[in-house]
Amino acid sequence: MATTVILPVYNAPAALDRCLTSLRQHGSAIDHLQIIDDASPDPQIAELLASLAPFAFPFSIQRNPHNLGFVGTVNAGMDATADDVLLLNSDTVVTDGWLEAIHRCAASDARIASITPFSNNAEICSFPEFCVANPEPADPELISAALKRVSAASYPDLPTGVGFCMWLRRDALKAVGAFDQATFGRGYGEENDWCMRSAAHGWRHVLCDDAYVIHQGGQSFSAEGLAPGGENLQRLLARYPHYNALIASFIQADPLASSRQALAAALGGAG
Repeated sequence: MATTVILPVYNAPAALDRCLTSLRQHGSAIDHLQIIDDASPDPQIAELLASLAPFAFPFSIQRNPHNLGFVGTVNAGMDATADDVLLLNSDTVVTDGWLEAIHRCAASDARIASITPFSNNAEICSFPEFCVANPEPADPELISAALKRVSAASYPDLPTGVGFCMWLRRDALKAVGAFDQATFGRGYGEENDWCMRSAAHGWRHVLCDDAYVIHQGGQSFSAEGLAPGGENLQRLLARYPHYNALIASFIQADPLASSRQALAAALGGAG
């Protein structure tokens, strides 16, 4: 099954430019890149997208006629393709072999619904500090190379994927539907809800423990005020009263500790 990378865009042109540059360098495994501008008011976005040189893989650019928010934009992108999809925030920077590793992970078990890589800033998938928004590393390729050397590629289970860079299997989308825009509106909590829904149907969510993607954070759709907590968290907890306990249990057990420790040792203790 092919993978379409969906890149939703809302303002933050500098972050977008970094993301696109990294995809140009490390996107050889992309089957199609779908860039969706959610009616960004910043004119630099239109200028940047209009001036894009061709990639080495197929890509398309579309602009929403009016602002849909993150969930509406992503759902529209997922509806426009029959492929597996990889949702990629525009404030990310990918590294060598990232998508190839994710594809190997996906091929390891047909019941994997979502895949999240390691990152500096990805909550339960963060390195070097767990559940911390770590600063960007000076040289992310050192981390990528170290992961290739030390990772067991064991693909440990997660209670939920993390939406900054999340691969979704088409069969799982067919089984449980897309993100719940009616409940989660413009965004926050939608990927957690999707993961809980699919897990209830026997699907897995895993860490691709041999892939690394930088997440700058605080860019793009965050300008709309999308942030943890608030009404969407209450909606999530009303639907899944055990959700907080599930996450707390994962954090307490910290099953990713050995993977982080091996990576830190390979880097000489530096992240």
